[in-house]
Amino acid sequence: MFKLILAATLALSFAHAAVAGNATLTEMETRWLKAASPVLVYSQGLKLPIDIIVQPKAGPNDVPLAMGFADGRCKLVLSMRGNPDAEKILEKAPAAERALLIEAMAAHEIAHCWRYVQGAWHALPAGFVETGEEQADNANLLAEAKEMREMRREEGFSDLVALAWVKQRHPEKYNRVYTWLESLRAGVQVDRSGHDTRSWVRLARDGNVFAGTATPFDAASATWVKGLLRDE
Repeated sequence: MFKLILAATLALSFAHAAVAGNATLTEMETRWLKAASPVLVYSQGLKLPIDIIVQPKAGPNDVPLAMGFADGRCKLVLSMRGNPDAEKILEKAPAAERALLIEAMAAHEIAHCWRYVQGAWHALPAGFVETGEEQADNANLLAEAKEMREMRREEGFSDLVALAWVKQRHPEKYNRVYTWLESLRAGVQVDRSGHDTRSWVRLARDGNVFAGTATPFDAASATWVKGLLRDE
């Protein structure tokens, strides 16, 4: 699935990781990992099985930061080398805010890993069942629609975890991060595509939905369930 050139277990200092061939991390990779370090250290405390993967060259559709799974482990993949759009997602944000946005993106990706480790990947909460029946002459279209629906639900959960993380760790900056994420999701080109998480993001306009001392995963769960009902 990935070009695995680095599989380093998490340590408290990510900036000193090395890639294959004794090459060092680029300035951008170092900066992103430093910004993500609060989330990565937190995930280490949860004993999430995460490896950091640095691709030697990004593919044409690769995003700068993504989570994958292989052999029972989570793979946090950096695809920044040869990727001219690596920081396009941050281009409208003031430089002073970009580290926080990267931290929120890291929380989003760690939520994917948490769901995977919990054995809940693509699973609905207890008490939920699929209703209705999609029809299409092409079986591939039905399979793609199901895959898109499952992806959208996972992305919705992870968006909420990212917002819950910010609410708990940086409450004074919540509104700024929310505005950025809302704008990002408002720009999806296809309604109900895999990243059309607007049903969930709208529910989190008031960060108080994440009130309490629960983990960001627990804090996001109730709002995620509400979003599932709106997304159908």
